[in-house]
Amino acid sequence: MERAGLLKFWDSSVGKKVVMGATGLILVAFVILHMAGNLQFFAGAERFNAYSHLLQVDLIEATWILRLTLLVAVVLHITAAYQLTMRNRAARPADYVKREPQVSTYAARTLRWGGVYLLLFIPYHLMHFTIGNLHPAFARGQAYGNVVIGFENVWIGIFYLGAMAFLALHLYHGTWAMFRTLGVARPSNDPLHRRLALALAIIVPAGFSLLPLSVMLGLVR
Repeated sequence: MERAGLLKFWDSSVGKKVVMGATGLILVAFVILHMAGNLQFFAGAERFNAYSHLLQVDLIEATWILRLTLLVAVVLHITAAYQLTMRNRAARPADYVKREPQVSTYAARTLRWGGVYLLLFIPYHLMHFTIGNLHPAFARGQAYGNVVIGFENVWIGIFYLGAMAFLALHLYHGTWAMFRTLGVARPSNDPLHRRLALALAIIVPAGFSLLPLSVMLGLVR
């Protein structure tokens, strides 16, 4: 009975939106914590390497639990988003004329393309700095040096910055939609009033971007 109830919930549009909201909350919390951890890079090599060692060795069991949780959240988030998109398209009449909503934002209109970019970026990022098979000189345990060497290639840095630009747009629209779905925020006709979403969309990507920018501009060697 419980399984049937869960399947019925998942099959409903409301259920898929709730799943997107809940998984989005997990992903937003992760990027905030990940950004805060990355900023330890500016405390020096010893501090940043110690932070990496803590995650990769001392707390490896917790790290794997977090990775599996994030993987499930990403899969559910993408699946729900795709199915909702297909369901909305199927519900449109044949003579449907596309019109942009009056309060539609650029972030909302680029959400799908940004999602595709981030979907390509995430595995590359893992293979670049975690697995190391796409890194030019990966040294396990030397996270600080890996970051510096990894971003000495300007094109890689630009690729990362592009991902952060799409992350900003995704956070702006996605966080606001998540709060509305979970009942934390009320609908608003003025996108500029989405203050928390706007703050997250600026602070988090900016924090991530400081690493490649500092290397690309020669501030860190």
